[in-house]
Amino acid sequence: MYNYFEEYDEKVTGELQENFKNIIEHLGENVSREGIVKTPERAAKAMQFLMQGYSADPKKILEKAMFKESYDEMVVVKNIELYSLCEHHMLPFFGKAHIAYIPNGQIVGLSKLPRIVDVFARRMQVQERLTHDILECINTVVKPKGVAVVIEAQHMCMMMRGVQKQNSVTTTSGFRGQFKEIETRNEFLKLITSDLK
Repeated sequence: MYNYFEEYDEKVTGELQENFKNIIEHLGENVSREGIVKTPERAAKAMQFLMQGYSADPKKILEKAMFKESYDEMVVVKNIELYSLCEHHMLPFFGKAHIAYIPNGQIVGLSKLPRIVDVFARRMQVQERLTHDILECINTVVKPKGVAVVIEAQHMCMMMRGVQKQNSVTTTSGFRGQFKEIETRNEFLKLITSDLK
């Protein structure tokens, strides 16, 4: 994960630390216990790291790495790891994103696609909106002939609580432009499910 902030905000860390201390106490744990004493501070810093997507502009990340190029075939980046927090229970969900676009006179630096996945994932999210946000950002900034996003993820809110289904995987997808055409969409889906390296 690319780090979008250089240091922790002491004021924010302090306020979060107090809140985590209160949560731990209300759950019945002794906040003076040796293994717990520093937990509120660690949790405060961890939460700031996990939510750092709020401090980054994904459109600017793409705009800084666009290049004129006549290539007009499909570009696919698959198996992009992602980690996010479900906005309903603040429990993790994690999995992989697959992105494709068809350039329209300009390409974008390949490393920027995983970076915008991180920016949107490092916010309170639902998988459906995460898919849409990534899709629309690429479509708006790069202006390709088509763009496609598929996300496969496992949700701890389904695995640790509620229905407690350990093997469930949620898949979401979005398509714009030429990917609305069945032939192009099928080519993309075949590429992301193949073992080509």
